[in-house]
Amino acid sequence: MSEDASSYPPIEPSNFDLIVLGTGLPESMIAAATSANNKTVLHLDPNPFYGSHYASLSLPDLSTFLNSHSTPPPPPPSTPSDCHDYTPLPLTPRPLYSHVEISSYAPEVLDEHSRKFNIDLCGPRVLFCADKSIDLILKSGANQYIDFKSIDASFVCDENGRLKNVPDSRAAIFKDKSLGLTEKNQLMRFFKLVQQHLADANERISEEDLESPFVEFLKKMRLPPKIKSYGLGIVFCDLLLIWCFLGDASFCAGDVIMLDGIILYAIALADYDQDNVEVCEDVLKTKDGIDRLALYNSSVGRFPNALGAFIYPIYGHGELPQAFCRRAAVKGCIHVLRMPVIALLMDKCTGHYKGVRLSSGQDLFSHQLILDPSFIVPLPLASSPPDSLRENLQILGLGDVKRKVARGICITRRSLRPDTSNFLVVYPPRCKIKFYCYYCSLLNEMR
Repeated sequence: MSEDASSYPPIEPSNFDLIVLGTGLPESMIAAATSANNKTVLHLDPNPFYGSHYASLSLPDLSTFLNSHSTPPPPPPSTPSDCHDYTPLPLTPRPLYSHVEISSYAPEVLDEHSRKFNIDLCGPRVLFCADKSIDLILKSGANQYIDFKSIDASFVCDENGRLKNVPDSRAAIFKDKSLGLTEKNQLMRFFKLVQQHLADANERISEEDLESPFVEFLKKMRLPPKIKSYGLGIVFCDLLLIWCFLGDASFCAGDVIMLDGIILYAIALADYDQDNVEVCEDVLKTKDGIDRLALYNSSVGRFPNALGAFIYPIYGHGELPQAFCRRAAVKGCIHVLRMPVIALLMDKCTGHYKGVRLSSGQDLFSHQLILDPSFIVPLPLASSPPDSLRENLQILGLGDVKRKVARGICITRRSLRPDTSNFLVVYPPRCKIKFYCYYCSLLNEMR
């Protein structure tokens, strides 16, 4: 914090319908929705910026933030219980990052340009143009405070470590010479089956297939092996054109059955290795895979200035929570940054939540509370809390999270593709680079 919270004037009023701690995307959306329903909302954040762990930060700020959030915080200040009818329980942040390592091979260049671009803490993450989150942004009016940029191209890394184009438009499909007429005809047949299923036609996918792993369904469709290495961006709106163009090109039944990784990882955006369903932590079912194909289809060309399926906040993912915060402020929400909450106030008799205690010493009260998941409430060590209090803490969702995600952020001097500056690269599991990630190059203007 840049200044002592105790120097802040008291917040008025002191009673609210909802107090929200943390300005991350989920918290900001809830604050905006609650404010729009004529409820009084107080939105607090200990950071000097909006977005919490969804923020977009400059390189110096990113280094400071990661290092400060990768070590255990100091013990919270004492919160003595007084004559009130509530008990303060210490609230402390927990480190969400570990093993942070920052290396620079060109420090002079980075120092010169470090303020010309931002880096997303939680991304970069692309959004489908037809995703429900985009519908929510439009319906809430938050789109007035945020601009999006189209992802100009998508690539997938093949087994040899080379980037192959994923066609996502009519022009790209017919320009791509890597697929022959036979392969395109086979893909057309596959997507026609999916299209008929979605249209409730007579030729529907069986319930047994819908409940099976999507990877098994793709194998069953006998897609050609070349597709695994090259690309599959063919969408339903292109089927008629391809059908007319190909005529009655024959289906090559002798092709070797191989999994089309591009469908799973570049279009369906599966999170885990789907090849080994026995050990996969999150197996994508066929019915879910079909829904994602439909989402991809409806996303392509939805907006006039975004010809592909994906868009991205032009100034980073941190613009999303800021847009909802601005929308909430228009509806009367009070925002206070640089204001840590040091304790929750719990009723002594019932164990129900009553309010929060700020680092300035002020107690504020509300009917409901939304907590950033990076905060924990350690139970008192001296005595066992009442059952009602323990149950309420469990409802708050303050359990330990053991799972972790390995992430790497690479800043390049120039785009990975000389002719494209804004694109998505998918590294499927088991590819030669030996890791799986999404990479979005946004370095054209060093934004």
